[in-house]
Amino acid sequence: MARELIVFIVSLLPILELRGGIIAGFAMNMEWLPTFIIAYIGNILPIPFILLFIRYIFKLLKKTPLHGVVEWCETRAERKSDTIRKYAYWGVFLFVAIPLPGTGAWMGALISALLNMDPKKTFPVIMLGVLTAGIIVSVLSFGVLGSLGI
Repeated sequence: MARELIVFIVSLLPILELRGGIIAGFAMNMEWLPTFIIAYIGNILPIPFILLFIRYIFKLLKKTPLHGVVEWCETRAERKSDTIRKYAYWGVFLFVAIPLPGTGAWMGALISALLNMDPKKTFPVIMLGVLTAGIIVSVLSFGVLGSLGI
């Protein structure tokens, strides 16, 4: 149960997300399917809250000493928003599905919220993107690395 909790917590973290959770499960010799499911749930769980409340939270935080953190997040999201601006919901999917540093569900949800995209349309797209990224990372870790005996 401790290994599963670690995978879940790692998957909740904005920088590591699903990718980190799956790699953590692989590193702890967990089976791929439970690792995938736990990491997926951990990564998806905060997304509705980001989509629905982040603009309000940022508005409040701008009035506190944390305004610099908010501005940093907004600047980072703005720099990464080109794909989403250009392709709308397909852009969200691509941004979340391609497991590269600086991409993922958290940043995709943040950019979508800051661009005022419809959360009811964005959430299923992010879910599909996380599923795709999870499959890619699972194949690379459990498949490729696993076959190499790493």
